[in-house]
Amino acid sequence: MPDANTRWILGALLAIGTLILAQGSITQARIADLQADLAQLRTETREDLQRLDDRLRAVEVAVGKVEQRLETLERIALPTPDPAE
Repeated sequence: MPDANTRWILGALLAIGTLILAQGSITQARIADLQADLAQLRTETREDLQRLDDRLRAVEVAVGKVEQRLETLERIALPTPDPAE
């Protein structure tokens, strides 16, 4: 039978080991939560970029239509230069 000091040291080592394992489990759980949050953020960012891309494409189409109308109006309303000049 070990003496009292040896039992105390073994008990303390066992308690410290248990605490280290518990802290490791908590840390792993927090890392898993962080990874899940990052995955969600990536998904939301992709969705936001897709919406922005769609809106930009709609603006490009609208500007193209305006340019086409402007060219038509310029051909109709502006006089053509006189070739003699």
